[in-house]
Amino acid sequence: MNTYNIHEAKTQLSRLVEQAAKGEPFIIAKAGKPMVKVIALDAPEPSQVKRFGFMAGQISVPDDFDQMGEVQIAAMFEGST
Repeated sequence: MNTYNIHEAKTQLSRLVEQAAKGEPFIIAKAGKPMVKVIALDAPEPSQVKRFGFMAGQISVPDDFDQMGEVQIAAMFEGST
């Protein structure tokens, strides 16, 4: 996401608003400190963005996952004493 200082944003406001409306949000900063984020009105709220479960059914975890490499790990610890 691009960041623009206030002066630069004022100079290019029409173009930046058009980009935001097309789904390219941007940040306006003052003295290098981010102040506001400009996004399209129809952009989904962060709470609406689904993240968990997006790979459901594509990954399987073995039943012995918590015991994988147990012998090798124990050997490493036993060998270091």
